[in-house]
Amino acid sequence: MSITPNQHASNASDETSAAAAARPAMPQSAAARSPFTPIANYGFLSNCHTGALVAPDGTVDWLCVPRFDSSSVFGALLDRGAGSFRFGPFGITVPSDRIYEPGTNSLVTSWKTPTGWIVVRDALTMGPRRGKDVVTPHTRPPADEDADHALVRTAMCTGGTVEIDLVCEPAFDYGRVPGEWTLGADEHRAEARAGDQTIQLQTGMLLGIEGGRARARHVLRAGETVFCALAWSEHARIPSNAEEAVEQLDATTTFWRDWLARAMIPDHELGPLIQRSALAIKGLTYMPTGAAVAALTTSLPETPGGERNWDYRYTWIRDSTFLLRALHYLLLDWEADEFMQFMADLDRNEDGGLQIMYGIDGRRDLSESVREDLSGYNGARPVRVGNAAFDQRQNDVFGAALDTVLLHTSHSQRLPRRLWPLVQAQAECASAVWRQPDQGIWEARGEPRHYVSSKLMCWVALDRAAQLASIRGDTELAASWAETASEIKSDILEHGLDKRGVLRQHYETDALDASTLLAAIFGFLPGSDPRLRATVLAIADELSENGFVLRYRTEQTDDGLPGKEGTFVICSFWLVSALAIVGETLRARALMERLTKVASPLGLYAEEYDVETGRHLGNFPQAFSHLALVEAAARIIVAEGLAEVAG
Repeated sequence: MSITPNQHASNASDETSAAAAARPAMPQSAAARSPFTPIANYGFLSNCHTGALVAPDGTVDWLCVPRFDSSSVFGALLDRGAGSFRFGPFGITVPSDRIYEPGTNSLVTSWKTPTGWIVVRDALTMGPRRGKDVVTPHTRPPADEDADHALVRTAMCTGGTVEIDLVCEPAFDYGRVPGEWTLGADEHRAEARAGDQTIQLQTGMLLGIEGGRARARHVLRAGETVFCALAWSEHARIPSNAEEAVEQLDATTTFWRDWLARAMIPDHELGPLIQRSALAIKGLTYMPTGAAVAALTTSLPETPGGERNWDYRYTWIRDSTFLLRALHYLLLDWEADEFMQFMADLDRNEDGGLQIMYGIDGRRDLSESVREDLSGYNGARPVRVGNAAFDQRQNDVFGAALDTVLLHTSHSQRLPRRLWPLVQAQAECASAVWRQPDQGIWEARGEPRHYVSSKLMCWVALDRAAQLASIRGDTELAASWAETASEIKSDILEHGLDKRGVLRQHYETDALDASTLLAAIFGFLPGSDPRLRATVLAIADELSENGFVLRYRTEQTDDGLPGKEGTFVICSFWLVSALAIVGETLRARALMERLTKVASPLGLYAEEYDVETGRHLGNFPQAFSHLALVEAAARIIVAEGLAEVAG
């Protein structure tokens, strides 16, 4: 989701916005030449505690330890001087081939040099549990496998000779503090320290210290393998030789493939994309609590060189319903239950309502700060840590939460006792606020409005609450909540349609908004209803650029920020689903094919796509984009199956 600071954002954020407005505008082109790696060219590694982004040249440009939302030790993604870790052939920066090891989140990169060939394997390793995790303690039941809290990399020479170069230059606290290195007596181990944080580097090569970096060079010959490993805890499992490194990488492969074997991946041409999305979604979950981050990164810009830069390393409640839909569709019921238990544990507001977002450990305060010392990705500033929108009023949150509970309850045929107070509180909150304006699903910084999608999600809240009350046997409460849901629906149909019968962005405008596609996805109107069909086709024809969907027209929407946006990947996948629902299966299929062609080289999606340049924009990889892909693919597969049965 695009997250903008609310009207109570910190003075630091306001001052930064003013300073940014005073700076000369950067070129608004994602295709401008830059020392920064294109966002879509990164490979994503995960151990379900944290994640890393690896550039094609073998450099880790983003790694926060020990958790997704910790400060970075490698932050060159946001400033070329904020730390990086390269492992690859000396003097060669473009690999011959780069893939995920099938069925995993481990990278395999092949390199041709003038003198030989090597294959590099990279993974945030996972393996059998070796006792209590004291690095990132669990609140959910520990699994049989867990993170090693280490990044392991190997290079194997498959022919000729190749000179391997290792350069590890951490910069702690988002690049603010350089590491102070200590070299071990055997010169195969070194530690970098900053304050109370230490990382350990182990390798089969001889290390030297060059200022703030550790470096090694070694000539590999055919059949030889060399390794390096980085750990961030004294309790981490770190290999002492190449054989152990390969064992850890192989154990990681086993973990991912065993996990994927539990998923139901359809035998369909969309199956490989569903599989990669499933792995990306799992990679963005935080195993200790069951939470899921919206994206791995902070402050990757939605507008090249612009201010639309937000921290997405948190859990949005509105994402929960799409997460549960995807997990249950894939038959990944354990992960679905883990997230439900996380949501049940959350502290609520005084009125019983949930915040729109939480930390992955369940914390409520996500106060935002700005890192003025960082240049930002390709000059896009400010760089934000934290998210000031955490205390915004967004009335859609109640519907997302209760749809999630109903999905989970319907699948398990049980409504856990600990969830009922959550159901009651969210239903009561939705009943109390649905008539009030809010900031909307896109968290606009302008004046509160009567957004149609917010009222739609309040309808979802009361509709789902009524169904849950029926399951629980409380007919009186079910009837009361159903009556309120009917009242909300009537209000939307009276005030939320333009003269064409198309759902509008909010009650005071005829502007379109892609969030009204949720009327199709959540069953607000049946697929045969002409108003729903008119809405879906209007968005397809009038709110698109080269076939890809915008959230809204920025010139028609007071979102409080300057600049143009790219098309939103999730909105395009929503349109695929909506087209399938209204019977436009061929058109849905055509758009799906276009979307599959703009995936990154490794099958990943950011938040936005710039149709003019073909570049990905925004935080990466984006969970919401992949969740919407799974839903859209499922809709197409079901529609095609029904058509085949019907003859």
